[in-house]
Amino acid sequence: MTKKSNIRWAVFLIPWLLVIATIILNLVNGETFNALIMTLTSFILGNFDWLFALMAFICVVLVVAAYFSPFGNVRIGGSKAKPILNQTNYIWIVLCTIMAAGILLWACAEPMYHYYAPPGNITPKSPEAITFLMKDIFLEWTFTPMCIYGMPAILFAFLFYNAKKKYSIGSMLFPAFNSKMADKASPVIDCICLFALVCGMAASMGSAIFLVADGTSSITNGAVSSTPSTWTIIAVIIVAAFVTSAISGVMNGIRILSTINSRIYMVLGLFVFLFGPTAYILKLTVEGFGAFVSTFCQSSLFISAADGDGWAMWWPVFYWCNWMAWMPVTSIFLGKISKGYSVKEAIRVIVVFPALFSVAWLGLFSASSVYYELAGKGINDAMVAGGTASATYAVLKQLPIPVISIAVFLSIVFVSFITASDSNTNAMAGLCTDSISENDAESPAWLKLVWGITIGVLCVIFVRAFKSTDALKYLSNLGGFPIVFLLIIISISFMKVMCNPAKYDTFTEDYDELGRPIPSKRLKSEQDEEKTRKKEAKTQTT
Repeated sequence: MTKKSNIRWAVFLIPWLLVIATIILNLVNGETFNALIMTLTSFILGNFDWLFALMAFICVVLVVAAYFSPFGNVRIGGSKAKPILNQTNYIWIVLCTIMAAGILLWACAEPMYHYYAPPGNITPKSPEAITFLMKDIFLEWTFTPMCIYGMPAILFAFLFYNAKKKYSIGSMLFPAFNSKMADKASPVIDCICLFALVCGMAASMGSAIFLVADGTSSITNGAVSSTPSTWTIIAVIIVAAFVTSAISGVMNGIRILSTINSRIYMVLGLFVFLFGPTAYILKLTVEGFGAFVSTFCQSSLFISAADGDGWAMWWPVFYWCNWMAWMPVTSIFLGKISKGYSVKEAIRVIVVFPALFSVAWLGLFSASSVYYELAGKGINDAMVAGGTASATYAVLKQLPIPVISIAVFLSIVFVSFITASDSNTNAMAGLCTDSISENDAESPAWLKLVWGITIGVLCVIFVRAFKSTDALKYLSNLGGFPIVFLLIIISISFMKVMCNPAKYDTFTEDYDELGRPIPSKRLKSEQDEEKTRKKEAKTQTT
C-alpha cells in the first residue's frame, strides 16, 4: 500500500523558483544575463579545471578499486534481496538514462571540431589530429563519465538499502560526516543539485529538439523546416511523452521504452557497420582505442596548462563539469534500481557495459564522419552551415536509403531522451518528498508533471531566444561547480565504506567474523518470478 507523500516544500520550491527567476531574467534582458553566465563559467573552468580533471580521474580509480576489493562482494539490499529488474532491463535502462541525446548529437560532430581545431601542440587536418580526436572522444564519452555516475550511484545504493539512510543526496555525506551534519546539509545540497539538473535536462532537451527538427527537415526535403514553431511543437510532444512515462512508474514506462530503444540501437548500429566504411571503422576504432588506453592517465589530467591555449577547458574539462552537474540526481536513480545486485555486478552494468557500448557507437559514427570528410563529402561544411546536428545527417546521407536510416535515428533520439528524462524526473520528484522508501519507490505524479513542464518551458524560451542551448549548458555548469566539492566528500565517504562496509551495513549476517563480505548468489528478479508464476498458471490452465 502506498503511503501518503510528505512534500519537502523547501527542497521543491527553492530550485523551482530559481528556475522561474532564470526564465524571467532571460525574458527581461537575455543578452546581459547570458553574458554574465558565460563570464562566470569561463572563470570557473579557467581556475578550477585542475580540480574537475582530478576528481574525474579519482572517480575512475575508486571504481576500479571497488571492483577488485572485497567490497565488490557486498550485495545491495542484503543477500536475500530480490532485484527490482532483471539484468537485461537493468542494463538498457542504465544505458538510456546516461546516454540521452548527447552521444547521438556529438558522435559525428565532435570529430570535425577536433580535426580542424585540435590543441595547440597538434597540427590541424593531420594524421595526428585524427588519432587524437578518436582518443579524446573515447575519453569524454566512455569510462570516465560512467565512473562519475557509477561511484556515487553505488555509494547511494549501499547507504539507502544496506545502511537504511534517507532517499537524499545528502545521505552520501554520512560516512564522511556524522548523521546530524549530513541531515542539516541535505536540503541545501538537494536544492543545488535539482537546479543544476533542470538546466542540464533543458540543455539536453534542446539538443534533442534540434536533432529531431533537422532530421525531419532532411527527410521531408525542407517541407517541414527547422523553425521556432517546429521546435515548440517538438518540445510539447517530448514533454508529454516523458511525463506520461514517468507517471506510469519505473517498471512500466522506463522499462518498456529502454527495451524498444535497445532494439533500434542494434539495428542502426548494424546497418552503419555493414553499409558504411566497415574496414576504416574497424581500423580507426582499434587505433583510437589503443591511443586512448595507452595515454589514459595523461589524457585524463590534460588541462592545456603547458600550451596555455585553453583548449581543454572547453572540451574535456567542460564535459567533466557537465557530467558532475547531472551526477547527483542521476546517481540517485541508478542506485535505486540497483537493488539485489552485488557491487561488482552494479559496476559492470553502470560502468563497463555502457562504456563498451559507447566505444562501439563512437567507433561506428565518429570513424564514419572522419572517413566521409576525408573523402570530400562535406561533413564539416554541412555542420558549419546547418549547426551541430547536421553532421549526423550528412553522414547518414552517404549510406543507402537515407530516408529510412534518418527516420530510425530520429526514433532513437526521441526514445533516448524520453527514457533519460523519465528516469531523472522520477528521481527529482523523489527528492522532493519524504515518502520514498525501499518498498515504496514512487513519488506523486503531480511533482513529475510540474518538473516536466518546467524543464520544457525553460528549454523552449532559451532555444527560441538564442537558437542554441549554449546558455543553458553554461548555467548547468555553474551547478557543476559546487558539486565538484560535493564529489570530494562523496569520494571520502566511498573510500570509508569500501574499506569497512561491515561498519555501516545493517545486514550483519552477510559478513564473516573478520568483517569481510560473504559472497552470495543473485536471486531471481521480481520480473522473472512474475514470468514464472504466469507460465505455471498457464500450464495448469492448459
